[in-house]
Amino acid sequence: MPEDRNNKVSCSNYRCEIEVTLEVIGGKWKSLILWSLGKYKVIRFNEFKRIIPEISQKMLTQQLRDLESNKLVNRKIYNQVPPMVEYSLTEMGEKLLPILEEMDVWGKEFVSKFK
Repeated sequence: MPEDRNNKVSCSNYRCEIEVTLEVIGGKWKSLILWSLGKYKVIRFNEFKRIIPEISQKMLTQQLRDLESNKLVNRKIYNQVPPMVEYSLTEMGEKLLPILEEMDVWGKEFVSKFK
């Protein structure tokens, strides 16, 4: 995220808060990661590869870090060998689920009308 946009609370660098939302959850993978966490509640890092097979390990790591830095995803590390990492939604991340559900409904309707 550009340096001048780090303070999302003031939103002084955005025309409206929709821009903030799209920047935080936008892109090809973040919404799928959030949607998957909403469905499964807790997902281990390697399970994401099964759930979203098209995402590379590097991209998954980057997207999860972004979501974690924006306080939408919790990351829990278990001290064992090999290390195990689990991800879940934060309270703020869970608030996005109704929005994602509506996007899912809209997308299905759009596809059915225009395919």
